[in-house]
Amino acid sequence: MAIGGHIVGLRIGALVTSVAAAVVLGLAPIIGSSASLAGQTARETSGLEGVASCAGTTCHGRMEADGVIVRQDELMRWQEPSTPGGAHSRAFTVLSYPRARQITATLGLGEPTAAPACLGCHTTPASGTTGRRFLPGDGVGCEACHGPAAGWIASHYTVGASHAANISRGMTALDRPAIRAAVCLDCHFGSGKPDQFVSHRMMAAGHPRISFELDLFSTLQQHHDEDADYIQRKGRTDSVRMWAVGQAMAVNRMLTLYATPKGTEGAFPEFYFFDCHSCHRRIYDGEDRTRTWESNPGRPIPAGMPPFNDENMILLAAAAKVAAPGLAARFDGDSRAFHAALAKDRGAAVAAGGRLAATATALASALSSAGGGDTAFAMVDAIAGPGIAPRFTDYAGSVQGVMAIDTLLNALVKEKRITIGAAAGIRADINRAYAAVKEPNGYRTADFRASLGQAVRSIRALR
Repeated sequence: MAIGGHIVGLRIGALVTSVAAAVVLGLAPIIGSSASLAGQTARETSGLEGVASCAGTTCHGRMEADGVIVRQDELMRWQEPSTPGGAHSRAFTVLSYPRARQITATLGLGEPTAAPACLGCHTTPASGTTGRRFLPGDGVGCEACHGPAAGWIASHYTVGASHAANISRGMTALDRPAIRAAVCLDCHFGSGKPDQFVSHRMMAAGHPRISFELDLFSTLQQHHDEDADYIQRKGRTDSVRMWAVGQAMAVNRMLTLYATPKGTEGAFPEFYFFDCHSCHRRIYDGEDRTRTWESNPGRPIPAGMPPFNDENMILLAAAAKVAAPGLAARFDGDSRAFHAALAKDRGAAVAAGGRLAATATALASALSSAGGGDTAFAMVDAIAGPGIAPRFTDYAGSVQGVMAIDTLLNALVKEKRITIGAAAGIRADINRAYAAVKEPNGYRTADFRASLGQAVRSIRALR
């Protein structure tokens, strides 16, 4: 089954309902307003016109995708109730569900539909001016991703309008991977602005774990067709580049936030940044001790110490080995130094994290021009290679691993390196890898490595 260009099988069942349950439940951060760290975008949360401003039948409100330039049924796809594609429109509604009320009651936040800590990501944040059609109850609307429309809504559909002109008037350049990642990460990881950060306390109260992968989540939310007109205006999307830049931007974001006051919670570190499932596996008393954690060659930390969540670091290391070898060794060294510094003190960790964040930024720049040739095949090999595969010891990193393999397989189909039929023929292997990360309590390292290895061997055989 093909959805938005991706070959989808168990992916929707196992990934979206389990790994990315945050999106489906609507309780996790959904794509928010603007990137606020390190000047990643220049958007301002002002001049919001509201979803209804896009809803005319001559604009994006048709029931059929029969538009000449764009589909024109984009709002219908945004509101689709039965698929992940409608998650943004459901973001506010789920704040009325019992689970949301349980979370805010536990934390003393009051009614979730009015709690700023919830509205920062479950609506389109409106810190500036809003038009009469703007409604918080619309959830995460068009302008949350595309930018406040006051400056460009009247001109973007005029004869002779161009994408560059729209950008100059305030539209967000989502065709640029680094900018798209910055926008998404505001809520799919957190930002430095108020009310866009899911703390460990929130998760302890019942908020789902945050999970995000730029190319996959973009596909699940895609409401446009990459036809000849789109390619002429914005160029063809490179899924490998989108995935790799997304990993780099995620590493940069988590380390940048970790170095801010958000990195502590009273006398304790903010455990949101750490890999909870490496410790919180099934625990029981018995006559003999059963070790529930595994040593990881990428994390030189003492036994039993909570490890920093390195899911994006693992995959970025694989991407760097292939597409930016000049920076790969530096990134590996900085990554190991950061983990080692965590065992010393916060000051050393923040300093080491700053160096690692800078290297991730350099990689984002390098990877923005990578791709083509055998890049996707090479990255598949790198992920399963001896330098990366042993680092898949924990649930979060393994989730990123299987999403990466699926994304790269899709890229090979889009690049016509392999046929849709050939990809469908190895879907069962991909599905087994997804099944191995269906839910945290059932995760087993050996089972995951075996299923991922089989999927990679099947892809390699098509080369």
